[in-house]
Amino acid sequence: MSDAKVNPYMLLAIGVISVSTSAILVKFSSAPAGVIAFYRLFFSVLFMLPVFLLKYVPELRLITKRDWVFSALAGVFLAFHFILWFESLNYTSVASSTVLVTLQPLFAFIGTYIFFKEKFSWKAILSGMIAILGSVIISWGDFKISGSALFGDILALIACALVTAYLMFGQTVRKRVSLITYTFLVYLICTITLFFYVILAGEPLYPYPASDWGYFILLALVPTLLGHTLFNWSLQWLSTSTISMAILFEPVGAAILAYYLLQESLVWTQIAGGLIVIGGISIFLLDERRMHKKKFKKKAV
Repeated sequence: MSDAKVNPYMLLAIGVISVSTSAILVKFSSAPAGVIAFYRLFFSVLFMLPVFLLKYVPELRLITKRDWVFSALAGVFLAFHFILWFESLNYTSVASSTVLVTLQPLFAFIGTYIFFKEKFSWKAILSGMIAILGSVIISWGDFKISGSALFGDILALIACALVTAYLMFGQTVRKRVSLITYTFLVYLICTITLFFYVILAGEPLYPYPASDWGYFILLALVPTLLGHTLFNWSLQWLSTSTISMAILFEPVGAAILAYYLLQESLVWTQIAGGLIVIGGISIFLLDERRMHKKKFKKKAV
């Protein structure tokens, strides 16, 4: 593989900063959580549509019934992930919410153990316990602040479980379907799901101030299309573990932005709990990388 013309670590850093803006933009918007999520995905689909129509439509004929079902489930899980995560930001701080949402590797660890009977090392189990301890410290601190902050933490944790389910359904489809086609279909299904949710919930699709429309478009362009596209591009040059580790800095970036832009202060439980969560997941990802290398060497022999 030839060297990248652009430093992949620099673009990875831009990707992390991009996704860190998500919670801030949601906080800035005055619209309900479901509406924000709907327009974020609606504009993402709209921006992707020309590329999909020009190049990827023929691939639809090759998608199996099973892949359609899995893509649909992934889209529905992603929709409710956004609803609950955005709603959590109405109750708890940006720092607490983003730390708890980035517990994805831990939920994936639990999911693969339950559904695929995958075995893990004692280090992986220990790292999971450390991450859980960190989330308990955050939640305990938020409970002392207010019961509503704890409710926001619970919503963020459920949102994390839902996005993990979205990733688990998607990983099998992505082995057979191109990135653009899969992403477009999932985002489209997610948009349709969010539309029906907004209608049933009685949340108005309009009118909103011009600033809100700007936030909707920025959510589609910056954290969704720019941030995640850079992560996907980086996979060509960097390992999945490296990218996963970098994403752990999203709560740090979000907390810094919230401090300066929203005047959100941090309490010691959020700082300590956040660092423990990030530390626990870091141990898990490093152990996973070591186990992956070990399996690869065995196959090579």
